[in-house]
Amino acid sequence: MTDDVREEDGRTPVAEAPLPLPLEFEAYYLTNQEAFHEFALFVLGTNDLAEKAVHRAFRELLRHWDDLLTEPDLPEQAWNIMRRVVIDELLGTLRENMTAMDSGIGLYPALCKLPSRQFDVVVLKFIGKYDTKHIAWYMGLTPNTVRHHCRKALERLAPIHRRATRPMKRRDTL
Repeated sequence: MTDDVREEDGRTPVAEAPLPLPLEFEAYYLTNQEAFHEFALFVLGTNDLAEKAVHRAFRELLRHWDDLLTEPDLPEQAWNIMRRVVIDELLGTLRENMTAMDSGIGLYPALCKLPSRQFDVVVLKFIGKYDTKHIAWYMGLTPNTVRHHCRKALERLAPIHRRATRPMKRRDTL
């Protein structure tokens, strides 16, 4: 005897039920979802885009969950996935858009030339106003590593700052 368990619209509710998630993944999600959402909201600007990015990031984390559990740096790997998804949500044009922006001193193109970790630290610290401890947590790094990336980024940006703050030379006109 076979009973048809289909709904009136033809869907099979049993087939559409979500599969159970690994307990460790659920715990990771509950622990990190809010912070990931805050980061995505800050970068993307709208709740809808942030929710979409976080959802995509956690789906990708789930897809690779077994491999991620064997990694010694799960938080860093998760941050890399989250960061990539957020940047994808920005249509991959964040750096390109900044290159075209005019700060008057070339700051935006210089920011775009920073390595990704340095760029992330600078954006989180100076634009997002996050402290080192929170940046370290977001990125899965130690606070010392965050300070290192910040210092290196500022070293790379220093020539622009010097050019912007040096007094202009006046030409003598006859």
